[in-house]
Amino acid sequence: MNVAKLPTISRPVAIAAEGTMLNGDVSIPEDAAGIIVFVHGSGSSRFSSRNRAVAGALVHARLGTLLLDLLTESEERTDAITAEFRFDIPLLAARTTGVIDWLGASMTSAASLPLGLFGASTGAAAALIAAAQRPHRVRAVVSRGGRPDLADAALDSVSAPTLLVVGGRDEPVIDLNRQAAARLSAEHELRIVSGATHLFEEPGALDEVARLATTWFLDHFA
Repeated sequence: MNVAKLPTISRPVAIAAEGTMLNGDVSIPEDAAGIIVFVHGSGSSRFSSRNRAVAGALVHARLGTLLLDLLTESEERTDAITAEFRFDIPLLAARTTGVIDWLGASMTSAASLPLGLFGASTGAAAALIAAAQRPHRVRAVVSRGGRPDLADAALDSVSAPTLLVVGGRDEPVIDLNRQAAARLSAEHELRIVSGATHLFEEPGALDEVARLATTWFLDHFA
């Protein structure tokens, strides 16, 4: 993908969520059609090159973005050694829900915008749980190479239209996404990007993810 980083209108924010402070980068273009919160996955952060590339494409399409760290700096240091936080789905989901609440209460520029969640890897499960807990706020969800199956019982309660995007060569994750999709009663779709592996590193693969996500969000924000 040609988009290497966010536009210069991106600015850092400190987010109070679930009794802790989280770091984020927010970018809201003029006349934004909505805002997308990125919920990163295993061992990642707001500096994920893949998420930042997709975020750049969304901003280009007049969608605001919030990239954030779901772990504090201390937790990230511990997690880098023990990996004890990256699969703590309840913790990640609670903080995602806290970020949604913070947006509504603390950012007047985003409070009235339609809101979507973009989850990757284990972050997809956290995004779906948060969508189930805030059904009147979350308008759409996109999962990239995600583990929506880890949302477990929350899948039955998700009302937001959900797009599951998986690489065609990521066979175990395709099966897990199919199982999760079977439990979703909300509008949903499973799209498989031909030739792509789990991280969508192949030429054009991430561009296709960005195209699918942009279309999904704009269609469901209209």
